[in-house]
Amino acid sequence: MADCDAFFVQVARLEDPEGLGREPFLLVGGSSARGVVTSASYAARAKGVRSAMPTARAKRLCPEAVVVPVPRGACVERSRQVARVLSEHAPVVQPASIDEFYLDLTGTERMLRGEDLTRTADRIRREVRARTGVAVSVGGGTQRLIAKMAVGAAKPDGVHVVPPGREAAFMLGFDLKDLPGIGPAFLAKLQRRGLGSVADAVAVERDWLVRWFGEVRGRWLWERVRGIDPSEVDARERRKSISSERTFFEDVRDDDVLERRLLRLCCSVGRQLRAKELRARTVTVKIRDHDFRTRQAGSTQPEGVETDRGIFAVAASLLRELRNRRRAAVRLLGVGATNLVRQSEGTQTEMFDPRTTAATGRETDKDRDAARAADHVRGRWGRSALAPARVLEAPGKDG
Repeated sequence: MADCDAFFVQVARLEDPEGLGREPFLLVGGSSARGVVTSASYAARAKGVRSAMPTARAKRLCPEAVVVPVPRGACVERSRQVARVLSEHAPVVQPASIDEFYLDLTGTERMLRGEDLTRTADRIRREVRARTGVAVSVGGGTQRLIAKMAVGAAKPDGVHVVPPGREAAFMLGFDLKDLPGIGPAFLAKLQRRGLGSVADAVAVERDWLVRWFGEVRGRWLWERVRGIDPSEVDARERRKSISSERTFFEDVRDDDVLERRLLRLCCSVGRQLRAKELRARTVTVKIRDHDFRTRQAGSTQPEGVETDRGIFAVAASLLRELRNRRRAAVRLLGVGATNLVRQSEGTQTEMFDPRTTAATGRETDKDRDAARAADHVRGRWGRSALAPARVLEAPGKDG
């Protein structure tokens, strides 16, 4: 895996070499009182600053830091440049994000003439830097998981390759929270069982992990802590999620305002789904309360959803569930769509009762046709040409 080091910071410096390029303590993200750090320079990280940290707190930890907005257009272009260089060295390159790329070098052994993998990785790293200006770290291994974990050991601007047969020993150096796929909820369950490190989990028999966490999750954990990852690098792999979130200028307590904000986010997610000809079987709502406690709830539907109304029907129910559990002022609200399928894989739903459709998120073909027609109008006349009436209600209350 090739991972661009502090990518947003790098790009900001590359775009302004005589200004930001000379700033050691650089933060990229929101500069307002409600802003959040997207990326921090390594000098700022040494003072305790981390991504997703409130900018105000980051400035207290590092008063000399300079805060700039994310250079989005430049980041997209630099990412494309890095991908082009990598594709010249590997037959398969799979972007994992805007700044992470999996490379599969299978079949290049003769071309590389027996070159040591560490030397190959270092050569790729140096060429990316020379041609794009972007510093990357490279992690290598026999499987995707190992490469992902190894790239962390390579940072910054280095190479770390795990030799074949050393995967299990390499994994023993990590905590469970470091493993991709283990989120806060699963981590809490693991900790309740006294499992904090990979070594802790390796000591537990597979049958017990299955009994504690279920068949799928238990077997998944048993494999991952041993460095076993059957997934392959696939340049055509589908996007795994689509999301939209908003941090408010002021904390929001009003449920009606939150639902209108939620509807706007659902409209954004719906547009992205339809543009990519996808449907989501799972919808997730995330809220971050005023005290930075983050909570989320999700629901999986029997048929995928793609319309704004269908997504909102599910999301609104999840939001009410979260609010009923804890009625705190909300700082951030987000909607995510996962478990994505092609529109052609969906189920025909024109026989559903419209009343049931509105309540559950199930969609008719007419719903979907109407949503696509609305997208066409917005594409021609702008996003503000059409919007749900509720979004336009009492705009002054939304803050």
